[in-house]
Amino acid sequence: MASLNSPDSSPPNISFSINQTRKSTTTSSSAPGHRLFRSISTKEPSFSQFPFTPPHLNNNNCPSLPQSFHNSPTSSPLHPTLAAAAKLSDHLISHRCVSSVLKKDGQILSIAMFNEILYTGSSDSNLVRIWKLPDFTECGQLKTKASMAVALQVSHDKVYAAYSDCKIRVWRRSWDRGLKHSRLATIPATGSYVRSYISGKDKMMKHMGPITSLAINIFDDILYSSSLDKSVKVWRISDFKCIETIQAHSEPINAIIAADDGLLYTASDDATIKVWRRNFSRSDHPPHSLVVTLPANFSPVKTLTLATNSTLLYGGCSDGYLHFWLKGWFSGQLQYGGALQGHTHAIMCLATVGKYVVSGSADSTCRVWARDEVDCQLHTCLAVLIGHRGPVRCVAAFFGSGSEEVVEEGDGGCTICSGSLDGVLKVWRVTCTTNGT
Repeated sequence: MASLNSPDSSPPNISFSINQTRKSTTTSSSAPGHRLFRSISTKEPSFSQFPFTPPHLNNNNCPSLPQSFHNSPTSSPLHPTLAAAAKLSDHLISHRCVSSVLKKDGQILSIAMFNEILYTGSSDSNLVRIWKLPDFTECGQLKTKASMAVALQVSHDKVYAAYSDCKIRVWRRSWDRGLKHSRLATIPATGSYVRSYISGKDKMMKHMGPITSLAINIFDDILYSSSLDKSVKVWRISDFKCIETIQAHSEPINAIIAADDGLLYTASDDATIKVWRRNFSRSDHPPHSLVVTLPANFSPVKTLTLATNSTLLYGGCSDGYLHFWLKGWFSGQLQYGGALQGHTHAIMCLATVGKYVVSGSADSTCRVWARDEVDCQLHTCLAVLIGHRGPVRCVAAFFGSGSEEVVEEGDGGCTICSGSLDGVLKVWRVTCTTNGT
């Protein structure tokens, strides 16, 4: 299949050196012949004293691109503070942890949010906890016999939770005298799975490996699920039947995301992101066909997110780099935009709200990036959120705060919820105000 420009195909650099603190840059593959070396880190971070300086990039080896410098806040892993501020050009950036909750549920594995309601799933509990935003108070629970909710997705009237038994539970959301949830279905249903297996119609209806991610295409009434079995399954929401199995990658799939334009993006340990389109007109084509493959320079892609009406695609990799692609206004094709440097370990989760991009990493930190409103290739790291004592597994971001006033999109701030393998759920407030206001 066709492959668009992406990071240069140089061999990976296994060494991982930490150098003195320096300003980070956004890099691109616009200059041919140059190589951008990557490091693949598989070791677990040290939670007592972990490195926080971005890996060194040799200027002689870096492709040329307009640079996007960023300043880290005044706090550091060695001198953490609850609140920190940094001056960036004519803006004042500040951030603080406004809430921290520890439940006896084990590791926080999944987060989903819809209409100021937050859902969290964990490793050692059969509960999906429900939180009300922005005051962040627990307002309910979803209970099942299965444990370990590894992935969550929420639509306007349904909640989908994937569990370690390779099945998906569905609840209906209603607002009859307050928020209520009623159990709707289990996907796939045990009876239909057994009947299909006996008849030989579809022996692969159920995932053969743990589910890693869920995505919803509301317009086409479709639910997608990805798995370590290297496949993506397509479920019809109206009757929860499996209508297609996509053998998408040669290695386990870590993340999927569905765009408003109907495209499906899949990220895998095979170091690629694949873009799929659903076919409606031609019966001789499979229901989903591959549009393009985006290579990520030998680094497994762990997470995905879309921003700005699906015109920017972000992919977080195991080498700590955050790659992004931009969709052309006229061609509609994805072109490689660059890589954001900052994390020292694998990026495990991503979230976007407005111009902000939040990345959570195995280095136990979250980074908040701001995209330039004129040049989408320019990004600035506004804050490094330090406080978790384990890898950050999931994040969500929204406009608003824990105070009585509501923060609008143009106010220059956002609120972030982060869940970590240390079992702690944290809420952060990041503000970006113009000096003199």
